[in-house]
Amino acid sequence: MKWTGARYADRPTAEARTRIAASPERVWELVSDIALMPTLSAELRSAEWLDGTTGPVLGARFTGRSEHASFGTWETTSYVVECEAPRVFAWAVEDPERPSALWRFSLTAADDGGTELTQWVRMGPGRSGLSYAIDRMPEKEQKIVYVRMREFEQNMAATLDAIKKLAEGAASGKADA
Repeated sequence: MKWTGARYADRPTAEARTRIAASPERVWELVSDIALMPTLSAELRSAEWLDGTTGPVLGARFTGRSEHASFGTWETTSYVVECEAPRVFAWAVEDPERPSALWRFSLTAADDGGTELTQWVRMGPGRSGLSYAIDRMPEKEQKIVYVRMREFEQNMAATLDAIKKLAEGAASGKADA
């Protein structure tokens, strides 16, 4: 990620992409499984559906519990704002109208039966844990935003790599690890 000088109010974004030798339907099973995500994430510790929901549907809510060395531990409620199997799964964190973050997995079918998978995040416009760090050190806002977005990019790349291994392992008949 290159330096952009972005501030939080700019609603900065980060993304990671990978090509997976598995069908979009197989990849969708993985990216829309919120219980699987904590095993693939550097920060997310647990996730569970709320209100009796058992899977991804538009408008569903889930709770996520996360941990970070600099930010401590926190819990958020997210709202599924896009859900089109096997193409897109997106959720808004905290307030769907003014989320602290918007996350999205996008899946595109490839001509060879594989999948192009993108994970994307946009911060804001609602306040997040990053807002509190910026409040404490406003003169360092651009650096704080840059470091966090670079961290998101690296973590998303690792998550996509783990999804790729799971999807391709299952696609080739290997057991999921």
